[in-house]
Amino acid sequence: MAPDPLSLGKLPLKIALGGLGAVGMPTAKWLDDGVAGLELVAISASDKERAKDRVSTFISPPPVLDLRDLADVADVVVECAPPECFAEIAESALARGRIFMPLSVTSLLPRPDLIDMALENGGRIIIPSGAIVGLDAVRAASYGTIHSVVMKTNKPPSSLRTAKFVVEQGIDLDILTEAECLFKGTVAEAASLFPANVNIAVALAFAGIGPDRTEYEIWADPGVDRNCHTIVVDADSTHFEISVAGVPTEETPGTGKLTPLSLMSTLEGLVTPFKVGN
Repeated sequence: MAPDPLSLGKLPLKIALGGLGAVGMPTAKWLDDGVAGLELVAISASDKERAKDRVSTFISPPPVLDLRDLADVADVVVECAPPECFAEIAESALARGRIFMPLSVTSLLPRPDLIDMALENGGRIIIPSGAIVGLDAVRAASYGTIHSVVMKTNKPPSSLRTAKFVVEQGIDLDILTEAECLFKGTVAEAASLFPANVNIAVALAFAGIGPDRTEYEIWADPGVDRNCHTIVVDADSTHFEISVAGVPTEETPGTGKLTPLSLMSTLEGLVTPFKVGN
């Protein structure tokens, strides 16, 4: 079993980023600027030459490695790549007992074996909150009895044009003049239809009552210019409603600007001497 670097007081923690897009690039810049207790030691991207060029102006340009090699040099491996890269990053990180931070949370649903792999090798899987809020409260409520969790998402059509369900059904979202419900069911059902668009719904489900019991709706809405989410939780300990209107990134409209900031907060939370919330 690999030792937990935190238990040994091994600082700085070495961070590797699998992906250099709307989440990976701002996180890389933040780490390069200097964060106490954290060190960017490697990145990976599908276009390695472009990645090298993008980090060439960094104070300490990190090497660009293959995805499977990130775990060789890092304590923490972040997955912020397209979903098809998930398995290679996850398996290599957890086989070596690393801390694995996935952003493609939906890809965890069919891979419960990764939790066993983490347990066997002394690794950890830590999911950042991403573009959603309130996961602390949902997780706390789950220690009692949660009766229901319902989430509704309204996104600009541009955020959903490349969704698997939209493409396969040949839906022309550009002609919409009012909001249209694309899906209503459980998070588990939505995950196979919108694998790159429901990561925060899956994170909510993991925090609470699971993907088979968490209810979900997704709407293409030409009346909004933000990724809007409403969550209603009813439990024996509490009842609350959360509304989030996340600003989309210019590079990837389906990804909110809060997502890389959430990753930064989660990474710093590994080493900070003062932390609020989980």
